[in-house]
Amino acid sequence: MTESGTESGVSQAKPSSRGILAGMRIRKKLIVLHTVFSVSLGLVLLIAIRPAMTKVIFGAEHDQADQLISVLVAEFDCLEENMRKPIEHAEIYYGQDAQDQLSEAVLNKAKQFPGNSVPVGSNGFAGGAVRWIPETDSFLLVRTQSIRARKTIRLVYMLVIVTLIAGYTLVAAALEIFVLPEHVYRPLSEILGADQAVRDGDRAHEIIPDEVIPLDELGSIMRSRNESILALRTKESDLAKALDRLEHTAADLHKKNHMLETARKNLEGADRLASLGMMSAGIAHELNTPLAVVKGLVDKLNTDKSLSLTEIALLARVVARLEKLSDGLLDFARVRPPMSVQADVHQLVEEAITLVTLDRKEMLVEHKIGVLNEIEPKTQLSCDPDRLVQVFVNLIRNAVDALVNSNKSEGCVSLSAQMHMRDGMPWMTIRIEDNGPGIDSGLIDRLFEPFVSSRLDSHGTGLGLAVANGIIREHGGVLVATNRGSEDHQTGAVFEVTLPVERAV
Repeated sequence: MTESGTESGVSQAKPSSRGILAGMRIRKKLIVLHTVFSVSLGLVLLIAIRPAMTKVIFGAEHDQADQLISVLVAEFDCLEENMRKPIEHAEIYYGQDAQDQLSEAVLNKAKQFPGNSVPVGSNGFAGGAVRWIPETDSFLLVRTQSIRARKTIRLVYMLVIVTLIAGYTLVAAALEIFVLPEHVYRPLSEILGADQAVRDGDRAHEIIPDEVIPLDELGSIMRSRNESILALRTKESDLAKALDRLEHTAADLHKKNHMLETARKNLEGADRLASLGMMSAGIAHELNTPLAVVKGLVDKLNTDKSLSLTEIALLARVVARLEKLSDGLLDFARVRPPMSVQADVHQLVEEAITLVTLDRKEMLVEHKIGVLNEIEPKTQLSCDPDRLVQVFVNLIRNAVDALVNSNKSEGCVSLSAQMHMRDGMPWMTIRIEDNGPGIDSGLIDRLFEPFVSSRLDSHGTGLGLAVANGIIREHGGVLVATNRGSEDHQTGAVFEVTLPVERAV
C-alpha cells in the first residue's frame, strides 16, 4: 500500500472511530447537535407535563361525571328511563353493570362516603365517578369525556411544540448571524490561511495579526500557534547560522590542511632548495662578470656597426636571456634582503597590471583579454612592495599566457581581496583567477618547484612561480594554486595569496 493510500485509509477510519460527527464541518455539527437537543428537550417537556395534563383531564371528567350523577340521582325515579337515553360523550352504568367494572377497593370506598361521588380511573374511554345509593344498595357509575379540557390540553401541547420550534429557530439564527461568523468561522479562516502561508513559504502572512485574535479559547489556540511558529523560525535561523559557521569552519579547515600539506612538502625539499639556492647564487655571481663584458661589447658593436644588425639583435636577445636567468637565480637564492612597509594593495596590483599590459599589449588586444582589479582602494598590507609587485606580475602574466595559449576569446583575469581572522590575527587572501583551461592535474602538485615549465610559465625560465612562492613564504604567507570548482560553472586557474596584514621585520 502506498503512503497516500495509507493516509486515506486512516482519514476514513477516524470518523467511524469517533462517531458520525467527526467527519462533519462545524456548521453541520451545530445543526445536528442543536436539533437533537431541541427534540430531546421537547420530548422531556411533553413527558414531564403529561401527568399534570392527564390529572387536569381526569379532574374535569370527574367533575362532569359527578354533576351528571347528581342530576341522575335527583331524578332517581326516572333513572332507568334516563339510562336508556344516549348522552353524548358519556357512559352510564348502574347496579351490577357498575360493579363489574370496578374493583372491590373502589366499591368499598364508595360505600364509606354515601351520597358523595368517588373518582374512577379511565377505562380507555374517559374517567368518571361512582356513587353508592344506600336506598337501593346499588352503585351508579358515570364516565364522561371533557371535550373542552382535552382541546385545551392539545392546545397546550401545540404551544409547547411551537415554542420549542421558535426557540430552535431563534437560537440557530442567532448562532449563524451573530456568534459563529465572528467568533468561530473567521478565526478558523485566519488559522487556515496562516497555515496555508506556512506551506507556501509565505513568511509575511504566516503569523496571525493580534488585532484579529479573539480573547476566547480559539484566541488562545491562535496565540499558541503564533508562538510556535516564531519559535520554529528562531530555531531555523539558529540552525542556518550554525550550518553557515560549520561550512566556514570546514572551508577554513580544508584550507589549513592544504597549507599544512604544502608546508610539509616544502620542508621535505628544504635541503634540496637550500643547496640549489647556494648553487644559484654561485652561478649568478660567475655569470655577472662575463655578462658585463659581453654587454659592453654589444654596446660597442652596436655603435661601430662592425656586426650585422641581425647578429647584433641576436646577441642582444641572448644577453637579455642571460640577464633574466641571472636575476631569477638571484631571487630564488634570496640574495636580496626583504623589507616591510605599509602599502596599498590596490595600487600594487594596478602597477603589476600596467607592467603586464606593456609586456603583453598585443596579446591582450588580439585575444580580447581583460584584467580586472576588484580590490578596494586603500586596502593596507605590511609587505615589501617591489617584491609583491613581482609576485603579481608573475601570476597575472601566467594567467594571460594561459588564456592566449588556449585561444580563448574574451578571456578575463580578475584580482580580489578578502579579510579574515585566524588565531586572533587579521589575514588577507588575494585571489587571482582566470577563465582559461585551468592547471593540469598532473602538474599542480609540483607547480612551485624550480625549473618546472608549463603553459603557465611558457615564456619564462621555469623559475617565475618558484620565485613568487619564495617571496610569499618570506612574507610569512602561503601561495596556493587550484582549479575553479564545479559550482563556478566554468574552468580556470585560481591562485590564492594568503598573507598576514601586519608582518614583523
